[in-house]
Amino acid sequence: MTFLFIFVTALSLIFLLLNFIFAPHNPYQEKYSIFECGFHSFLGQNRTQFGVKFFIFALVYLLLDLEIVMIYPFAVSEYENGIYGLIVVLIFIVIITVGFVFELGKNALKIESKQTKERSEYFSYLDK
Repeated sequence: MTFLFIFVTALSLIFLLLNFIFAPHNPYQEKYSIFECGFHSFLGQNRTQFGVKFFIFALVYLLLDLEIVMIYPFAVSEYENGIYGLIVVLIFIVIITVGFVFELGKNALKIESKQTKERSEYFSYLDK
């Protein structure tokens, strides 16, 4: 195992060194300009505030993926785990579920968008 760590570290350092030596480096103004979604950014608009709710969605998705990764070994070795393994996995699921319910209770997963605003305006128009 020690050989593997040393070999991977040495190999990655060699590849980085080869990249710095042989890769062409010709920076120019267009290369350093900000380019997003096929459009050049306008002056003063590239540093606008970004909603943090998108990052919250990403973190929830990451937690649910980690939950699946953590439960998979239990499912594969179900016969050897016994009751102790079942209790540990159930405690893990309860902790993740409590956190998710807490986020739902705080409305942390609601994002206002043009679609939801238009839909709510449409339904409020129908109620009149």
